[in-house]
Amino acid sequence: MNGSADDALGKAEELLERLKATRDELERLATEGNAEAAVDVLTELAELAKDVEAELGKARALAEDASRT
Repeated sequence: MNGSADDALGKAEELLERLKATRDELERLATEGNAEAAVDVLTELAELAKDVEAELGKARALAEDASRT
């Protein structure tokens, strides 16, 4: 695997910040009653959550590999 666990964790942290900002956007849209746009934001949130999960998995695997050597 390329990269390091720290790199993967850094990317996961960046994605979490995007996730928080997107969640805030969803809350704003809910307050406005903009259901159509909220559905789009929910889709984006789901994609970001998958990306965060993937990066955390990568970080875990890289850390495990590093601890074995």
